[in-house]
Amino acid sequence: MRAFYHPDQALHTPLQYMRFGSVVTPKDLPERTERLLGALARHAIAPEAPADFGLEPVTAVHTPDYVDFLATAWDRWQDLPPERGPEVWPATFPYWSGRPEQKARPPCPATGFLGQLGWYLGDLSVPVGPHLWQSARRSADTALAGAQAVLDGAALAYALCRPSGHHARADRASGFCYLNNTAIAAQHLRQRFGRVAILDVDAHHGDGTQQIFYSRPDVLTVSVHADPDNYYPFYTGYSAERGHGPGLGANLNLPLPHGSETLAMLDALGHASGHIRAFGADALVVALGYDAHRDDPIGALALEAADFEAIGAAVGDLRLPTLVVQEGGYAIEAIGDCLDAFLVGVRPD
Repeated sequence: MRAFYHPDQALHTPLQYMRFGSVVTPKDLPERTERLLGALARHAIAPEAPADFGLEPVTAVHTPDYVDFLATAWDRWQDLPPERGPEVWPATFPYWSGRPEQKARPPCPATGFLGQLGWYLGDLSVPVGPHLWQSARRSADTALAGAQAVLDGAALAYALCRPSGHHARADRASGFCYLNNTAIAAQHLRQRFGRVAILDVDAHHGDGTQQIFYSRPDVLTVSVHADPDNYYPFYTGYSAERGHGPGLGANLNLPLPHGSETLAMLDALGHASGHIRAFGADALVVALGYDAHRDDPIGALALEAADFEAIGAAVGDLRLPTLVVQEGGYAIEAIGDCLDAFLVGVRPD
């Protein structure tokens, strides 16, 4: 198995996160990757540094105006009055119709920076600091390097991405996510593979990934997650969401009751696997989060670290060229063990 990671991904060190009405310490800290790198080392897997793939694969998924906003946000923040906060953070959030036929919104009608903040930053979990753009770019490059390895013939690749990506929409950051690494990688795989399936296993619904491919028949999106009723991202992730237009039937959500343990997860994975086989996928992207662990500080499920071995086995049983893209997981003491178990399951040899 080939693995990829760039040390610049650790430069992103957010300072602020809004939870229950209070500004608290962020959950997406560089220490997460240190634990996952340690797990790779225990399996004698040395991650490779990705090449710079440029912005063309990014703008194949994200709108150019959004990408330009992320690239320039920190510098523009410096032009505001000195009482500005330590990071780029929005104060307004404009209404969006939620119409599924809209692949993305038009560019922000407000030309001023303050107005654009709420247009492109979707909530208070995506502050932009001085190194965010560099880290997000390298995270996307890491996913692209993994996808390229699969294109070149690797049966299995792992992209240790941070920041995560599955909440990032075509034109908006949210949920600790800025560039949708999973979607970028899946689109890159379409160069060779006619039908690509995405299996998102994370406590949170992959709302950004769903939005990006919702009208596409060539990319199947399947998400196993905690019931979004009263849980982030709240407004998507329900079983009635099946896709739109040409993409109708190419989206499957499998929400689990809060507190679900191994059997519920395995039952959902069995359903997901059957759907992926019926779709006729030529390649698979797994958006893998460990926030389904019972100790996760923002989780709602109750898996043990050992349960990720069965998740890995379910992925391996699909016998598809597979890229695993790292998503969430914030129980620092547990995530290394989760990756350990997953690797045992997906690589039984």
